[in-house]
Amino acid sequence: MKRFKHPKDIKVGVIGYGGIFHMGKGHLNEMAAAGMTPTAVCEIDKKRLEVAAQDFPGIETYSSIAQMLKKSDVDLLAVITPHNLHAKHVLQCLNAGRSVCCEKPLAITTEECDRMIAAAKKNRVMLTTYHNRHWDGMILQAVKTIKTGIIGDIVRIEAHMGGYGQPGDWWRSSKSISGGVLYDWGVHLLEYSLQLMALSDAKMTEVMGLAKTGFWAPKTAWKKDTNEDEAFAVVRFDTGQWLTLIYTQIDSNPKPCMLEITGTKGTYLMGCSTGGYKIIKHLDGQKQTIEGRDCPGQWPRFYKNIADHMVKNTPMIITPEWSRRPIHILDLANKSAKLGRALKTKYS
Repeated sequence: MKRFKHPKDIKVGVIGYGGIFHMGKGHLNEMAAAGMTPTAVCEIDKKRLEVAAQDFPGIETYSSIAQMLKKSDVDLLAVITPHNLHAKHVLQCLNAGRSVCCEKPLAITTEECDRMIAAAKKNRVMLTTYHNRHWDGMILQAVKTIKTGIIGDIVRIEAHMGGYGQPGDWWRSSKSISGGVLYDWGVHLLEYSLQLMALSDAKMTEVMGLAKTGFWAPKTAWKKDTNEDEAFAVVRFDTGQWLTLIYTQIDSNPKPCMLEITGTKGTYLMGCSTGGYKIIKHLDGQKQTIEGRDCPGQWPRFYKNIADHMVKNTPMIITPEWSRRPIHILDLANKSAKLGRALKTKYS
């Protein structure tokens, strides 16, 4: 892979400058904060291109990826397009000799991830996924606290999100585009959980998936293409531990936290509605609750690590192999739900 003398020598750009969440602007600003140089924007909406030109005076603007790859000497591209287009757009850039940071999820299927990883290696360029939430304060705090042994050895992790409500009419509610209800926040929840499972050096062995559809589907514009109303996945590990993930739109009594980590000496509740964490233990037969605030998040570390990798060859923290793991779980969960049986993992 090409190395650079200074971060400022790395010319960066984004593919997709849509208005939702201001993600295109956010990526370029974070890249710039890490010392890299915003250079190009590709967007099919002319009005959004005009906004990009106002946000970053002098930046190159393109209406197609092919045009940008032909005319621009941009080195690193952040791909911010709908999930079902990630593999297509990332492969297009990798095969043109450009490094890529793909928005999460890396792809929808394991096979797509494999092709992207192979293309990055073949073309000797970098591939990563924007798992900035790897540095959320709540997971940093959870890893730090659980490492002390306060809840003993992790037995299981239950990851959950959602409630009761009709999904909105946008592409993230379309299964063929998004991949399904688990592919948005579910990827974050899995990435958190895998960080914690790494404390035990646990390896995935099997995945089972379940899904419920049909309740909200007739009431949305997506009709038959609506995401599942609820989806559930179970991951088994070679250590005897297990992980469950659920995202729901039909739960009238949702859990008050994102992750519930049960250990041999207590339970750690992460991402609580109170804005901090809870530890529940039993001491001398009495229930004991410890509450605390999470440490600050450290999102700037993502692009700082990428810049350091491209300049100093510092090891990447979010490798494509790491970000393939949650996709492998979701891919197998989808297949398992259709087949009605658990499936063995290819990657651990």
